Amino acid sequence: MQIVKSPLVETKEIQENIFIQKILSPEVASKIKPGQFLNIRVSESVYPLLRRPFSICDVQDDHIFLMYNILGEGTKILAHKHYGDLVDILGPLGNGFNLEGDYKTAVIVSGGLGAAPFPFLTRKLPEDKNIVTFIGGRNKKDVITYGLKNVFASSDDGSEGMKGTVVDLFSSHLNELKKSEIKVFACGPNAMLRALKQVCIDNAIDCEVSTEAAMACGFGICQGCPIESSKHQDSYLLVCKDGPVFNVKDVLL
Repeated sequence: MQIVKSPLVETKEIQENIFIQKILSPEVASKIKPGQFLNIRVSESVYPLLRRPFSICDVQDDHIFLMYNILGEGTKILAHKHYGDLVDILGPLGNGFNLEGDYKTAVIVSGGLGAAPFPFLTRKLPEDKNIVTFIGGRNKKDVITYGLKNVFASSDDGSEGMKGTVVDLFSSHLNELKKSEIKVFACGPNAMLRALKQVCIDNAIDCEVSTEAAMACGFGICQGCPIESSKHQDSYLLVCKDGPVFNVKDVLL
């Protein structure tokens, strides 16, 4: 973990209100594992005061790629930075996905902007693993397929792919998937992760989930991002330090 100020190379809007930002940061890029995140100070001014957590979308050579949408003042400021502007980065932070294991097929399940960490994971999976990807959103514009492989899509309103949730979509393919040894990697809203957790537990499927929380420090000092542990009653883990990736059995979503 380190703090660096790295130059912005490019910002692209890949679909409505979904941005990919490319940052030159060799000192950070060389240390990143899939599923980790950065805490970024978007402005030198007093507001916004706190750093913002961003999933690491991809890493290519010395470049880091972020994916985000504009929701508030912080992301608006970041999206309007220009070529060469310095981005104040703290990272890499947190624990990422465990890509090792005896599974034969990696199954990616994401909802909406939960697709953000998976282009890097897709590229870093061992070559002997098959990849199947299930992507969902409220409608067509929320279905993000950037950097993904073998994609099946769903949308709540039926405007893209199967009509229904991404967990419904995953479940509809489960009999075929279970013919192989599979492991699920997931990210998305908590309601989606809760539903997916139940399906995976019922079918004895190994599953890791990337969770989200409001953060301040990003490395465990402020204790501001607790998630309840399922192993011990009234016990909590920290999303920033113990996560953001957890085995789905270890946390209450």
